[in-house]
Amino acid sequence: MKPHPLVFNSLLLCFFTHPCTAAPALPKVAPAESDTVAKETQTAGTSGRRRQLDGKVELADAVNLALRQNPEVLGALREIERKYGRVIEVRAQALPHIALNPSFREQDKKLLSQGLAANLTQNKSWSIALEVRQVLYAGGSVAASLRSAKFSQEAAYYGLRDTLDRVVSQVRQQFSQVLATKALIEVAEESVELANQQLKDATNRFQAGTVPRFNVLRAEVEVASVKPGLIRAKNDNLIAQLQLAKTLGLDASPSGKPTFQCVGDLQVSSRPMGLSDSLSLAKARRPMLKSKRQEILVEKENVTIALAGYKPRLEASAGYELVNKSTSRKLDDTVNGYFLGVTGSWKIFDSFETSGLVAQAKSQMQKAVISYDDALQTVELEVQRAYADLQQYRETIESQQQNVKQAVEALRLAQERLSAGAGTQLEVLDARVALTRARTTELQARAEYVRSLAEYDRVTATDTVYSESFQDPLSQLEKKVLRFKPVDLFKP
Repeated sequence: MKPHPLVFNSLLLCFFTHPCTAAPALPKVAPAESDTVAKETQTAGTSGRRRQLDGKVELADAVNLALRQNPEVLGALREIERKYGRVIEVRAQALPHIALNPSFREQDKKLLSQGLAANLTQNKSWSIALEVRQVLYAGGSVAASLRSAKFSQEAAYYGLRDTLDRVVSQVRQQFSQVLATKALIEVAEESVELANQQLKDATNRFQAGTVPRFNVLRAEVEVASVKPGLIRAKNDNLIAQLQLAKTLGLDASPSGKPTFQCVGDLQVSSRPMGLSDSLSLAKARRPMLKSKRQEILVEKENVTIALAGYKPRLEASAGYELVNKSTSRKLDDTVNGYFLGVTGSWKIFDSFETSGLVAQAKSQMQKAVISYDDALQTVELEVQRAYADLQQYRETIESQQQNVKQAVEALRLAQERLSAGAGTQLEVLDARVALTRARTTELQARAEYVRSLAEYDRVTATDTVYSESFQDPLSQLEKKVLRFKPVDLFKP
């Protein structure tokens, strides 16, 4: 007996593991402590259940929460249930149908005096028949319909996998965006603090009579100029948190601000695969391609269903019937007995209706093949783009890390020169701006790298590991590419 769809869905979610819980490159799950782990709360309100998340949240916690209540994931689960219902519906065509057929009829007595009914004395008739009908032959349409429904159900499973991969990647990217904007707030605050220190120093020097009033005015302008950057950074962080809350399926808080705090680091890690292996692995593992292949099989079976219109159809029926005697005045005077038979039909000429259906089915199958080829090219493009982005941002990070060190040293020297009277205020301001720009660029490159890594894991389908319950045609290619355990993919 097959498990209920809801049970199967719950098991399916347990069959995959996410690298966030094991990869050293990503934030690890901390022990469940009240002061470090967020608490998920549901409070009853006028609009029903309110979903909120309070406290500190790590990446693994966010991913697990999204997999439980993200609308796209829940919708994909409902689609599996719908396809399961379709399988049951189609399977019923191959099984016997049992029906109870009661009937009652009353005629005007004037009609009984005419024709064959002249000898009848009862103008009322009733019957109860228990009938069993079974399709004997339908040109192969029943078996093809069942195969088509099963292929469609498997496509729905792959659709769920694709949704899971997309949601996991989206959470990872949005989570890294929250961390990046939070770090940019610190950079902006540092910039404001440096500007305030410069203003204080200029004010002290002006009061001592060593610098003109212009230096103080220039420092005040600089303080006012860097404050909008801090305001913008805080707003970007708020927007990033709201977007993450939407993906996690959380309701808006009454204050308009999220009640959770994302914790973690923007760590840079690599994947032990070149572009060629990445392309091969994506072709073998991407759920979208697997779903497209199942759709081709569905359309192939639909051609068989359409061709069945050229063939005869046979049905057998048998049953037992109880009727009242038409020659008796008593309604409870009955006779009973069995009946059985075979009925058939064969469309000799249907005005080319079947021919049109076959042409449509074949066109749909060809369209499915074209769609698969297009999806294959899309996957190749996504992998190449993600791989190129990783290379770009890794090089940017390496260059900016050295640049930050140089900018810090340049600012220190400029401040020392100004204190010694050998430098100018403009040199200090330029050095401070250069340091802020270098730190911002390095942080943005680090965040983009983490997001590109999440996208790379999605397009190569290495973000999740599934337990197969049916054989995939490209599983051998997948094993050939994966010469190591899947968990090794997530080592830095």
